[in-house]
Amino acid sequence: MLGKILAYGGLAGLIVGAVGSGLTIAMADNPPDMSVGMLIGYATMLVALSAVFVAIKRHRDRDLGGVIRFLPALGLGFGVSAVAGIIYALAWEATLQVTGMDYGAKYAEHIVAVEEAKGVAGEALERVKADAAKFQAQYANPLIRMPMTFAEIFPVGLLVSLASAGLLRNSRFLPTRRA
Repeated sequence: MLGKILAYGGLAGLIVGAVGSGLTIAMADNPPDMSVGMLIGYATMLVALSAVFVAIKRHRDRDLGGVIRFLPALGLGFGVSAVAGIIYALAWEATLQVTGMDYGAKYAEHIVAVEEAKGVAGEALERVKADAAKFQAQYANPLIRMPMTFAEIFPVGLLVSLASAGLLRNSRFLPTRRA
């Protein structure tokens, strides 16, 4: 099962890492709005993490005779999601090095701009600016940044794993085709 976890997790990680890195590098001079970038990022994660469903289904059908219990399916999904998350975090680190982008500063500016647009002012705005500066300083440390990046994708993988394990534990859901 480790081989499946590494293969499908690697595939998912490469997809989301390559798309994310490619778009970031291609749009470095003219980045989209932060919310559009987040929408594209999470949509890409869902597409890439479809590898969780495929891994569980293929394991159920090819190795287990068409039947899998919920917990083993969930464990396989968690493993695939973890490998994908690690590769995604490494791809983001490589992207930051290649582009020289200070994403922490850009995100901190975005947080402040959103609050200013809401009409926040005075002491409340100063607190937002202080929190944004704290975030920027923390994000500059790769030992903090990498777990933060992993935490972007892993919860999505957990949800996909739960849904996939729940659906595929029923052997009548997309049953094995007999030749």
